[in-house]
Amino acid sequence: MRQQLTRNRRSSVRFLSRRDLLRDTAVGAAAATVGGCAAEEPEHQRAEPPDPQTVLLKQLIADKERIIGLYASAPSAKLLPFRRRHEAHLAELRRRLPPAARGAGASATPGPSGGAAPSAPSASGTPAPQPRASLRSLRAAERKAADSRPRQAEGASPALAQLVASIGACEAAHAVALARPL
Repeated sequence: MRQQLTRNRRSSVRFLSRRDLLRDTAVGAAAATVGGCAAEEPEHQRAEPPDPQTVLLKQLIADKERIIGLYASAPSAKLLPFRRRHEAHLAELRRRLPPAARGAGASATPGPSGGAAPSAPSASGTPAPQPRASLRSLRAAERKAADSRPRQAEGASPALAQLVASIGACEAAHAVALARPL
């Protein structure tokens, strides 16, 4: 009976030599390393899609900077309250911008043509005066901005949608007020 157990063990158990064991281990480690590298590589190549809320905030900030630039070039001191309301909107929009997005795309000084285009220096080395905005151009800018706010609020989070709607209402009120004599 003892011979039969030995024979069964030998036939059912396969013995590995040290050389076979080391070779199989090396092949397995190499496969795991190559497999791990191949799986990680595409992930690093894919760029993270931008957050829609951050994209919207940056767009709103650029719009506000453009409108503030228009008011800064306006001839009347009576328009200062309008400009201050836009500056308050801009401060709130910037406050909601994530810290990681604050450094990218921030503009220095808003220009009336939109964005942060600093005025080119004249021959004397001082910045060239910017063209003055008329009440008609301010009213058109306010109306255009107010018209775009409902579309912008559609995909926004509830809190941001509420802010965008409030800003749009203020811009619509500005457009109406600018149609009247100041």
